[in-house]
Amino acid sequence: MKNLNEWKLWFEGREDLFRDLVRMYLGAGLFVKGLYFMSHRNELDQLLGQLDNASFAQAAAAHYVIPVHIVGGLVLAIGLLTRLAALLQIPILTGAVFYVYLPSMTLIDSRQSLEFSALVLFLLVLLVAYGAGRFSVDHLIWKKDHDHAPAHSAA
Repeated sequence: MKNLNEWKLWFEGREDLFRDLVRMYLGAGLFVKGLYFMSHRNELDQLLGQLDNASFAQAAAAHYVIPVHIVGGLVLAIGLLTRLAALLQIPILTGAVFYVYLPSMTLIDSRQSLEFSALVLFLLVLLVAYGAGRFSVDHLIWKKDHDHAPAHSAA
């Protein structure tokens, strides 16, 4: 029992480490997904072809989804402009959850994609709310600014 309490205290003291690990993993995954979409455009077009507005969806994929996944995933992984990078990913994942996967939820394969996309969407919302942890470029930039800020007096 003593070891369990020690582990619990260790984990509680490092919550931002776990936020960083999730951010890095999510960023790397989105980066790889963007590369996959770029190299397999026919699969992405087939996925978006089931939407009512297929030509708009294909243009959006070419000009928004792929670049945001690649660039946004990379900057999420290193923790640069974390909240903005996560915020730009949210419309893509919202579209994936509610317009692509949810309408075709009867198939088991689509259902798994729905659950995974919803999880990624949830994690992105958490990153927008809480930002990057201490192992990020954002932390390095903002920590310098806070260290040099003058202290305010209570008077």
